[in-house]
Amino acid sequence: METRFPYGKTFLIGFGFFGISIIWPLFNSLIPPMLEDLGLSAFLVGFILTWDNIINMFVQPWVGSLSDQTRTRFGRRKPWLMVGAPLASVFFILVPFVRENFILIALAILGTNIGMAIFRAPTIAYLGDLFKPADRSKANGVINLMGGLGGAVALFAGGALYKLGVPLPFIVGSGVMLIAILIVLLYVREPDVDAIETRQEKEPGLRENLTQVLTGPDRGGLYLLGAIFCWFVGWNAMEAFFTIYARNVLDIDVGTGTQMLTAFAATLILFSIPSGLIATRFGRKPTIIMGLGGMLVGLIAGFFIRDQTLLLITLAIMGAFWALVNINSLPMVYDLGGKASIGALTGLYYFSSSAAAITGPILAGWFIDRTGHTSIWPFSGLFLLLAGLLMSMIQTQKSPT
Repeated sequence: METRFPYGKTFLIGFGFFGISIIWPLFNSLIPPMLEDLGLSAFLVGFILTWDNIINMFVQPWVGSLSDQTRTRFGRRKPWLMVGAPLASVFFILVPFVRENFILIALAILGTNIGMAIFRAPTIAYLGDLFKPADRSKANGVINLMGGLGGAVALFAGGALYKLGVPLPFIVGSGVMLIAILIVLLYVREPDVDAIETRQEKEPGLRENLTQVLTGPDRGGLYLLGAIFCWFVGWNAMEAFFTIYARNVLDIDVGTGTQMLTAFAATLILFSIPSGLIATRFGRKPTIIMGLGGMLVGLIAGFFIRDQTLLLITLAIMGAFWALVNINSLPMVYDLGGKASIGALTGLYYFSSSAAAITGPILAGWFIDRTGHTSIWPFSGLFLLLAGLLMSMIQTQKSPT
């Protein structure tokens, strides 16, 4: 007998992602102007914004492995949430109060990054702990919806709070994150360790995964990973420098610039389910290429637009096209890889996106220092174009199921 999907439990777990997603939009939109006010170049601002991704590449796998071995009366994952979330919130609250001193704000940023890295992997692990393989895609959709809502709430409310007082979005954001994590701690029941089926074979490392993709007969996976890297470089750069661009070019305050990004996040959420339906009808490759094309047109238009309302509409349209790309990228990895290489390609998917999150802000910052703030639009557009070209080189694709 088929059991009903546990939507209630899934939404409770989704509060973990909601809490995580509250912090990062505030971090990426409010901290760059503070760093610029200290006289830092765009290159250095971009470099500092990559610290979290550099830390994630090393800390998250280590913490995830340690949480597998953790045995407490609270469970395996919860102790890490109980340590990481309060640590991140304390340092995040400190950021606006020490923003006039580079050493202190750097330490506050670093502490926030470490705290977030400590509890992110154990939170993600609930997807594997609590759901059957057949239910994980549906569960991941609900969880990502919660994350998207968290991001939209953070951008809109954070921008409004920033206008009332610079520390307010940091204090309120940290409080909301702690409440969300507390819901997970109180209401998510971890399974008995003995009841969890553990894999006997050792997971291949990055080197083995990369070798498998490079030496395989089908280059489609390699082109797809390259495209994923390029489109995340383009959008991560735009996200990192948009509020600085808004302040310096459009003469819009940081709070309003942060709120403008809510339009992008809102349409991304609204078009998440439709983008999957479109891909089912027309195929994932053409759907992603259509999304990249729409994003590219939006970036070209954004370069010329100076009216705040028109730019807001443009960002909203771009969010819909971004959904076509973002929602279908990992499923397409599964389409191209086949059962023998899904693990390898999935691991490399996350490595590619993390590497892009490091590369994008640094490279864009270097470019902006030499060409000006308006160059963020063609910079991002170039990488979206490269992503589209790589997608067009993929010759085969299985029909989505």
